[in-house]
Amino acid sequence: MINDMDEKLIENVLVNYKDKKSAIIPLLQAVQQEYRYLPIYLLTYIADKIGVSEAKVYGVATFYENFSFVPKGEYVIKICDGTACHVRKSIPILDALYSELGLSKAKKTTDDMLFTVETVSCLGACGLAPVITINDKVYPAMTPESTIEVVNSLKEEK
Repeated sequence: MINDMDEKLIENVLVNYKDKKSAIIPLLQAVQQEYRYLPIYLLTYIADKIGVSEAKVYGVATFYENFSFVPKGEYVIKICDGTACHVRKSIPILDALYSELGLSKAKKTTDDMLFTVETVSCLGACGLAPVITINDKVYPAMTPESTIEVVNSLKEEK
């Protein structure tokens, strides 16, 4: 099930590590960046390649919230719902996104795999509240309307 692209991806990361076991997180990051999630078959391959158990690789992947076993959209929108953002109305932004994209708490990714919407506890930009990020680009002082404008501009680019 492993293809040449998978092997090359793993080898490109491993070349930087003398102790291959210390490469678990960079390997998972590289796979997630390439596929926008962690395919299970690659966790098994990584474990075999670096000489650790599948349980070890899976344990690392499940420990860190940033890793996902579910495919994400091309644009991952994170809405901060920390105290500052919540008080400054982050929930109406979330509701506007759900409505615009046909998503919900249960359905986080659009059918066309273009957008994934997630809430996070804090983005560390309280002075800019309410804040969203799209693929790690920070958008400060957002409103439901300005958020939908950004989303629509991304749709137009596609």
